[in-house]
Amino acid sequence: MNAPAAAAALPFLLALLGFTQQSALSQADPLAAARALLASGQLVQSEASLRTYISTNPSSPDAHFLLGYVLFREQKAKESLAEFTAGAKYRHPRAEEFMTVASDYVLLADYVDADKWFNEVIAETPNDANAWYLLGRTRYNENLFEKAATAFERTLELHPHYVEAENNLGLCLKELDKSTEAKAAFLTAIEWQGHTPLDAQPFLNLGSLLADEGDLEKAISYLAQAAAIAPNNPKTHEELGTAYQAQKDLSKAQVELERAVSLSPDSSGLHFKLGTLYRKQGAMDSARHEFEICARLNGTHSSSATPNPYLPVVPPPKPR
Repeated sequence: MNAPAAAAALPFLLALLGFTQQSALSQADPLAAARALLASGQLVQSEASLRTYISTNPSSPDAHFLLGYVLFREQKAKESLAEFTAGAKYRHPRAEEFMTVASDYVLLADYVDADKWFNEVIAETPNDANAWYLLGRTRYNENLFEKAATAFERTLELHPHYVEAENNLGLCLKELDKSTEAKAAFLTAIEWQGHTPLDAQPFLNLGSLLADEGDLEKAISYLAQAAAIAPNNPKTHEELGTAYQAQKDLSKAQVELERAVSLSPDSSGLHFKLGTLYRKQGAMDSARHEFEICARLNGTHSSSATPNPYLPVVPPPKPR
């Protein structure tokens, strides 16, 4: 995952972190206004207020740490880390502050350092399920699949029926070539959601795995459910289109791949797949058009991968 892709993880990080920056501040404290601005989503105003405060109170660790959190919310990871470094001169960071530091490194796609700081969080709060989950995701991105699986298993001990953790455990098992166990994990994550599922990811992952194994009927069933739950996720449409193509249903494959391209027009790989499909159908002008777009995007070093945007279904902790 590159830096832009890591930045796409921000909504998920925010949902897990919530607004947990805690310091010994009362409503009478001058920082309370900046905190209120942050809580209401006025990030620019909160940043400006904090910078004004720090200009006359440069040795306030709480102000530096709070500004670091605001900058993280603004996806200014390097500036955020600088504020945590400044604040650490005056007070040892707490677990929730280490959590934001680690998440900054996730945004920078520096998973080695993210791993280090999530471990700091766990050292101070060993029963924090969210920290274990984020450590698992970090280790997955480091390709440390055994260690990632262990982190997700610990997450599930602390937070039973955590759908995202079970789904990610399935991803680890898939990478470890334990397909039977992976499918069981994806199925469990699906079953835990009941009759009104909100998380399309286990449907997508199970369907993709079944398609890889050639079980196209079942694969299409799960991928179609994923597309229904997350209709604006281009990855679900790509996988569903690919499965229809393997099933020789080219008209349905075309519908899905065209939808994927419309949702992610800068993904060169999607244009190539759609061009190849058009060529198979004899639509040579359409195929040529898609291949030209693909070549142009590759020339600008655009990503060939299809994004898999994900909005968490676990509500964030309430501000404390």
